[in-house]
Amino acid sequence: MPTSCVHTLFLFCCAFFVSQALGARISPPHKPLPFIWPLPAKFSFGNHSLSLDPALSLSGNGAASAIVRDAFARYKGILFKHGDRFSFLRTLRPVYDVSKLSITLHSNSEELQLGVDESYNLFVSWPQVHSGAGQVTIEANTVFGALRGLETFSQLCSFDYTTKTVQIYKAPWSIQDKPRFPYRGLMLDTSRHYLPVDVIKQIIESMSYAKLNVLHWHIIDEQSFPLEVPTYPNLWKGSYTKWERYTVEDAYEIVNFSKMRGINVMAEVDVPGHAASWGVGYPDLWPSSSCREPLDVSKKFTFDVLSGILTDMRKIFPFELFHLGGDEVNTDCWTNTTQVKKWLRNQNMTAKDAYQYFVLKAQNIALTKNWSPVNWYNLFLFTISCSYIVDMFFRFDFFMQLLREETFNTFPSKLHPRTVVHNWLGPGVCPKAVAKGFRCIFSNQGVWYLDHLDVPWDVVYTAEPLEGIQKASEQKLVLGGEVCMWGETADTSDVQQTIWPRAAAAAERLWSQRDSTSGNANKIALARLQYFRCLLNRRGVPAAPVTNFNARTAPVGPGSCFDQ
Repeated sequence: MPTSCVHTLFLFCCAFFVSQALGARISPPHKPLPFIWPLPAKFSFGNHSLSLDPALSLSGNGAASAIVRDAFARYKGILFKHGDRFSFLRTLRPVYDVSKLSITLHSNSEELQLGVDESYNLFVSWPQVHSGAGQVTIEANTVFGALRGLETFSQLCSFDYTTKTVQIYKAPWSIQDKPRFPYRGLMLDTSRHYLPVDVIKQIIESMSYAKLNVLHWHIIDEQSFPLEVPTYPNLWKGSYTKWERYTVEDAYEIVNFSKMRGINVMAEVDVPGHAASWGVGYPDLWPSSSCREPLDVSKKFTFDVLSGILTDMRKIFPFELFHLGGDEVNTDCWTNTTQVKKWLRNQNMTAKDAYQYFVLKAQNIALTKNWSPVNWYNLFLFTISCSYIVDMFFRFDFFMQLLREETFNTFPSKLHPRTVVHNWLGPGVCPKAVAKGFRCIFSNQGVWYLDHLDVPWDVVYTAEPLEGIQKASEQKLVLGGEVCMWGETADTSDVQQTIWPRAAAAAERLWSQRDSTSGNANKIALARLQYFRCLLNRRGVPAAPVTNFNARTAPVGPGSCFDQ
């Protein structure tokens, strides 16, 4: 046989076996897929299909809520996007199995705070003999539970291209669902690259599809200060340009848009480091013109500005948590600037003492605004000078020194009990934090930093916020976690492809019960995540392929969305 024929036969056989493997792994897209993401706590389903009336109406006491009505209209737009504009061409109006969706709420409160009840029950019943109509019912204790139920209901439905109707597949359904963690977040960095308000809204919308409920808005950093602060109007002179800014009204709009989707917005002002942009409008905040961060700890003006920022922001951000940063503080500017060095000497403080002083004073300002402070705390306290790091980098005792600089051995007793520790560097922080009675948010950079493009979806999926925490009382102190979209290499052109679908892998870890999502990720989650990625694409979210070696890269060749 010629070599070319052998090669062709080999490729044919490979293609056949690969297609068979894919067929075993995931059903073809034209067949109904009973996939729900994230996986509900309890569910059962049948094997029937029900048609959904394009004129679907909302009933029950949930219809009295503007939040529910708005969500119902959004999901109708998603489900019936193919429309019924040409129904006048039909001689007979179709008879549909389901024409009403009933939402029952057990509370009329619409306050959105940490730990709000997001549980819901969803029932899809087979048509009744006496009425001939099926029923869809969502029961929830709050409007926000109803929102989660509507999202799940939307994933039970799919457009049938043969009958040109929306079908509820695998009916009847019975779902009882609630989140595993109260805090399920996505951090968005708008300092390294400005993101337009409409792009932020698109990201918030997509978060609701995965049942994420906190947008951590990292608004400001050393590169730019894009937010309007009325009390100190020169601060946003630190923006990249006058066109890359957020007005107070923009921030209000983002917060209100988020609330309508059951999402809190936690703002961050990172101090005392990561703040060089502040001094563009107010140079007195710099230790000197040539040494611009951390903020000048010696001046009352520094804390007056910080208090003014938080006072203005409190009018916009009602969420009970406020992020004060506090990470990666290189104190060389304090020890090498004459007036700060003199102040340290007069106060009998070392640079480390001054760092503690700044953190605790910033916390107190936040507490007076009735915020619980959140701080970035890694395994090691970064109050080490750059020159020291250079000198010590290749020495073994460098690492021993870092170990001696562990944050919770430095001033844990001084931190306010309401402090929330945000773990970013390594896996060991949350266990130490909760052992000392602090609450913790999990964002281990090795698994949940989305700008790390070489971290595959299954590593994101299998990361466990409770790792190393055995006591039930301490496990309860882990609020949950968040994936972090740092913006150095992400802007409007690629931010959503970088977020999705890997953020969805973390979303299921944070929502779904651990015992039902543990084990072989390829068997438990891959096919469903691929389907969810395609669902995002159908809803206009440019989620990247799931299995590419590097995140956000384009498909490697022609093929179905469901195979990538």
